[in-house]
Amino acid sequence: MTTLRNANPPSAQSPAPGAVPGLRSRRLACIPERGGEVLTTRVGLQMPSGLTFETWERAGRTLAGIVDSSAWWLGDWLVYGKENYADRYERGIRTAGLKYQTLRNYAWVSRRFAMGRRRPRLSFQHHAEVASLPVEEQDRWLDSAERHVWTTKRLRTAIQNARLGDEDTVRTANATRRLEVPHKRFREWSRAAECSGVELDTWVMTTLDRAAERTLDDRGPLLEQP
Repeated sequence: MTTLRNANPPSAQSPAPGAVPGLRSRRLACIPERGGEVLTTRVGLQMPSGLTFETWERAGRTLAGIVDSSAWWLGDWLVYGKENYADRYERGIRTAGLKYQTLRNYAWVSRRFAMGRRRPRLSFQHHAEVASLPVEEQDRWLDSAERHVWTTKRLRTAIQNARLGDEDTVRTANATRRLEVPHKRFREWSRAAECSGVELDTWVMTTLDRAAERTLDDRGPLLEQP
């Protein structure tokens, strides 16, 4: 039997370092194969010699699923901490040794999708691609991604093509808006968009949407006042 599991399971007396209280552990995968077990450790993956390609491939799918799920888990974790522990949640982030900006990105996507709207057949990144859109458009694009089995790149391209069509309509209606941007800032934005693997206009709109949501989230109670 080849089993993908933790090589350093917690003892009955003490929890494993970094274990999450109340989070039930589970066997990651059970893969029939001669030659031992595929073991996960904190610093790597131990694989026995003689694995078949199919076994190696299945282990990769299992690990990819864990990585994808962890983005949702961490996003939900930060949302819960921010809602329940006020300023103390930042201390929890530091104690856990996590990067705040990464968590904020995860949390932003998690807030945009209630649990019942998340698509198990699609990755976290699929959801991130449409997170800045209105809810109806999010669902429409995710429906298409599921139906056509799109990669995140294909989904991004489809959204960009649709947006270009919308921009043509706007230009036809003479409703174009312009924003003057200093050359240095424009160059930095372009580099950031390239590093993110998206077009500049998509990067700018997504970044501004996230900034607006964070600002409005922090000032929510004030905005509700007449």
